[in-house]
Amino acid sequence: MNWISNYVRPTINSLFSRRETPENLWTKCPECGTMLFHRELKDNLNVCTSCDHHMPIRPRARFERLFDGGIFTEVPVPAPIPDPLGFRDQKKYPDRMKAAQKATAEKEAMLVAEGEMGRTPIVAAAQDFDFMAGSMGMYVGNAMVAAAERAVQKKRPLIVFTAAGGARMQEGILSLMQMPRTTVAVEMLKEARLPYITVLTHPTTGGVTASYAMLGDVQIAEPQALICFAGPRVIEQTIREKLPEGFQRAEYLLDHGMLDRVTHRKKLREELILITRMLMRATPPVAGDLPAPPPSAAPAAPAAGTAPA
Repeated sequence: MNWISNYVRPTINSLFSRRETPENLWTKCPECGTMLFHRELKDNLNVCTSCDHHMPIRPRARFERLFDGGIFTEVPVPAPIPDPLGFRDQKKYPDRMKAAQKATAEKEAMLVAEGEMGRTPIVAAAQDFDFMAGSMGMYVGNAMVAAAERAVQKKRPLIVFTAAGGARMQEGILSLMQMPRTTVAVEMLKEARLPYITVLTHPTTGGVTASYAMLGDVQIAEPQALICFAGPRVIEQTIREKLPEGFQRAEYLLDHGMLDRVTHRKKLREELILITRMLMRATPPVAGDLPAPPPSAAPAAPAAGTAPA
């Protein structure tokens, strides 16, 4: 009995036992309900392969596809006062910050980077909605100013990807003051005659929409992105009327002159390359352009007075 119970039974159980599948291998599309394999979803830039629904994408993952070869350098952002108001609701503000930093592995809600996009040097900034809903606090204001200053310093265009729930309530009036600060940062670019391009992703709301998100020389949005100051439910409850179908979505705003383009995420890089090179008065991009060979690989020039072979 010992041999049967100690060896045969565990062997049979191991052969027929159900193996547990890690939970993070599949993602359910919130629009159509299709189960998507994580690698397939990542390769498709977090766009559903079944219904083309654009799911959130983190700034680093976006930059890896935006910059040539996925190579970029982070631009340092001055750190603000950690907890200027000593705010506390159900949790202390520093505790919420630590939880968000642990969950996202990022310092704050905006990442600023520089590099080349289609051989065009640019500065880019992107908000992370996973970090406290991408809320605009003093750090985001500092990041926008740092991005604008770097773009002016190096005479490069600035591209900003927005995704935010609005201002950060834990910083109160200091958060609202980032609206005029970021507007001044955008004005720095305009005075330097440098392109400022905004890409509005789902969702872009509140004070972000009321400041730098809608000040672009060219304003692009991803399909079906919610772009608004106050949400549709708040407006319906205020005016007590049914809103039009698709109200405050990217396509609706495009039809009413608030946007210049609505572009699929997979086509966004090529469109941004074309627009930036056009605004910088550079030559048009060349399809299939390859880097020049290193000097060591170039053939040696023939000596003077000798005929080429």
